[in-house]
Amino acid sequence: MIKPAKQLAGFEWIATSALTVPEQQTLMDDYGITDDVITYVTDKDESANYVYDPENNQQLLIALVPYRLKGEKMRYIARPVGFLIHKGRIFTFNDSNLDFVDKALDKAAVDDEVTTPASFILEALFAFIDSYIPIIKQVTKQRNQLDKQLNRDPKNNMLVDLSNLGQTMTFFFSAVESNSDLFVRIPRTYFGVNNSSYERDQLEDVAIEADQVRRMIENESQVVDRIINTFDSIINNNLNDTMRFLTIWSLTMAVPTIVTGFYGMNVKLPLAGLNDAWLIVVGLSLAAIVWLLLTIKFHHKP
Repeated sequence: MIKPAKQLAGFEWIATSALTVPEQQTLMDDYGITDDVITYVTDKDESANYVYDPENNQQLLIALVPYRLKGEKMRYIARPVGFLIHKGRIFTFNDSNLDFVDKALDKAAVDDEVTTPASFILEALFAFIDSYIPIIKQVTKQRNQLDKQLNRDPKNNMLVDLSNLGQTMTFFFSAVESNSDLFVRIPRTYFGVNNSSYERDQLEDVAIEADQVRRMIENESQVVDRIINTFDSIINNNLNDTMRFLTIWSLTMAVPTIVTGFYGMNVKLPLAGLNDAWLIVVGLSLAAIVWLLLTIKFHHKP
């Protein structure tokens, strides 16, 4: 979708989302955007980056934002959002059609302090970075609930939910780290060198916010991983205890089988002529079982 152009303070803004092939061709025909740029901004696996092309007088900036997987409550990945400054116009590419991205762009467009394409981009980027924070808080809340439930009555589905939180944090950490690297690099690029003092302050605020979000995600990711590792250890210990019990039980059951099998042979055996020989056999079996259990107990005594 290509939205109608909006005239902002000093520049024209054209917003796009979920571009179809004909719409991509329209951008190339009407505005002279190259096929390489279109491919770049519609690639859902693209990482955060900035590219300056002096020959075509254009700047391309990609940032990563959170994207919730369809049908999943707390499973997120990161998707790119693109900004293209091309011949005095600014194009935004929301190819994943995210509502919060459109709201952030619309809010930046009506900000009185936004008077240049750079300030427009930086205002939107700050909102994009902040969009991670509510999700991180939700992850923390769900992680606390799962931790309490797992301590009381662990279930497989709880461990799966905890694993999903860990996956979300992994995707987020990779995304914000990529964003942070971009914001550190931008001041040395054409975009950063030509910024006004207000825009430099904006860029610094974005970089600081990105670093704070990165630390939040890193801390939460470490906590989730530690909980997962703890319960993995508990499950492994429980499995070891179960296997140990079954092993001991199988050994104790083998003793009477051996004794009774020996006395079940059709040959002359000791005590075979006694009327109460079966009681002696049972007694021998019980004595052998007790001896086996005591041997196992003292052998594993620390």
